[in-house]
Amino acid sequence: MLVIVGAAVVMICVFGGYLMEGGHIEVLIQPIELLIIGGAAAGSLLISAPVPLLKEIVAQVLGTLTKAGPTKQQYLDLMLLIFELTKTAKANPLSLEPHVENPEGSDIFKRYPSVLKNHHAVHFICDTMKVQISSPMNPYDLEELMDKDIAAAHAQEHLAPATVTRVGDAMPGLGIVAAVLGVVLTMGKLTQGKEVIGHSVAAALVGTFLGILISYGFMQPLSAKMELNLGEEAKYMEACKAGLLAYAKECSPKVCVEFARRSISPHIRPDFEEVDKATSGAGKGQAA
Repeated sequence: MLVIVGAAVVMICVFGGYLMEGGHIEVLIQPIELLIIGGAAAGSLLISAPVPLLKEIVAQVLGTLTKAGPTKQQYLDLMLLIFELTKTAKANPLSLEPHVENPEGSDIFKRYPSVLKNHHAVHFICDTMKVQISSPMNPYDLEELMDKDIAAAHAQEHLAPATVTRVGDAMPGLGIVAAVLGVVLTMGKLTQGKEVIGHSVAAALVGTFLGILISYGFMQPLSAKMELNLGEEAKYMEACKAGLLAYAKECSPKVCVEFARRSISPHIRPDFEEVDKATSGAGKGQAA
């Protein structure tokens, strides 16, 4: 929602200020200039980005409108899931195998749908637990393995905002391209009078204006929001890692949860009493 509000503020302030200075809005309505700039930007994006990256860009751009990072309740669900998994593993490691082999059919995972719909987190948790069941690793090696998994996923995800940033950086240049074409057209109208020439030059300058506005008013902030969303997801994965690493160190389930809890940013971190109360009822049909 804030993305839409911010875009509206940009539009109102820029065009409202122009109108307050006595400008005429019809001068800025230059669809051909917009076609040149937007078409060139779209074409350069198709040249530089494969289809999977284009899909990721669309998904992350839409995510800026709907996602606000993991909530306190989602973190609480994650900690309760870690608690139940580690408690089950402590009692009998082999009994955990059906849950991590088929998380969609697991009674434990089904109790926490907010975690289950995060496919990266589910694969991360399940793959790590599978390793510990089949061939336990020491905590140092396991931490390195989890770090590689997180880094590989984030490297792929960060390609989307980086690509949007590159296209945004090119927008002022594409605006100049549109402006130059407008000047070329103006040169052919030198005999048609000052009013025609003035209108043509103004239309050409609109291209530069649009390129700069789209770049710094929309695309660069959009890229920053995408990066921020990815940073919030990274913190969620760090909480997963902290809990699983504590399990590898043979900590009790409640201590595993505490490791995960302490890795959450303080402004959204559930307090100790909330987690303690929730884990006391975990697995007994109580929704977190």
